[in-house]
Amino acid sequence: MNHGNKELDVLLERGYEKSIANDVRILVKYLDCNKALAAEFDPIADEYAKNPWVPMTKTLEKIDEISEKYKIYKYQLHLLLVINGLPYMHKRFLEKGLSDEVFYETMDDIRCKVQECVECHARVGIFVVEWYDRFFRATCFGFGRFQYEMATYGEENDFKMACGRVLKKGDRYVNMHIPSRGIPLTDEVRLASYRAAYGYFKQFFGDGPVIFGCHSWLLYDKQLEFLPEGMNIRKFISDFELIYSHDEPEFEDIWRVFGRYSELPFEELPCDTALRKAYAERLCAGGKSGVGLGVFAFDGEKILK
Repeated sequence: MNHGNKELDVLLERGYEKSIANDVRILVKYLDCNKALAAEFDPIADEYAKNPWVPMTKTLEKIDEISEKYKIYKYQLHLLLVINGLPYMHKRFLEKGLSDEVFYETMDDIRCKVQECVECHARVGIFVVEWYDRFFRATCFGFGRFQYEMATYGEENDFKMACGRVLKKGDRYVNMHIPSRGIPLTDEVRLASYRAAYGYFKQFFGDGPVIFGCHSWLLYDKQLEFLPEGMNIRKFISDFELIYSHDEPEFEDIWRVFGRYSELPFEELPCDTALRKAYAERLCAGGKSGVGLGVFAFDGEKILK
């Protein structure tokens, strides 16, 4: 049995480092060549791909048991679970009227997650596979630089936006995610993504603007105090009206900045980029990291403020 698929072939030609693409192909061939492993893995992967509305937890428990039995790194089997699901996901995207390009733009997330696994664990795989339930269900889509999905505002307090819109608990908005695609968050790139996402999500907002929101370490407002002027993260923060931003006791997202070096003592963290240098200096000085929640209204061309 060939465990690859045409969707994977297309993706591996879209920006993957050659060595990583080769390692992914080798992993797929490994499953092809191990019939006993495939005989146990395939039914589990197919069952979830066909019915991803059930929690992924039980599927992963079964896959992790197979990992132990056959002595294969569990994050590699998690990657194979996603690869197996690509044709199913593609079909669901098309059924929602989304183009092939939106599908492949969205699935570039696999490249990001595989690169993160290589960076943090020194081998191909996916170590946050639970994230992919939204892609299996075709509820989260990549439009340019960002990914978007419908969400419900859950804060107890109402939030009055600059455009006059008041967000109340239970209101719907479009939640954004920022995959590590290596594309700078320039004004042009951000606005192109907002415009593309608006074209799809405006159907859920009647005649009014689309409300976008994001919860992320990138919206920690104190970054404006220590990140260098001109950094695109500063511009990204300025797109939003912050509902809150606060310090966190631990920098849970430190791996996003420092990758494989994230467990080093702060004084040994690399300073080879402006972002790493700014964070290393802040952490060494006893400064905190944090998270923020922000929103903005978009009319199809511009942010309303």
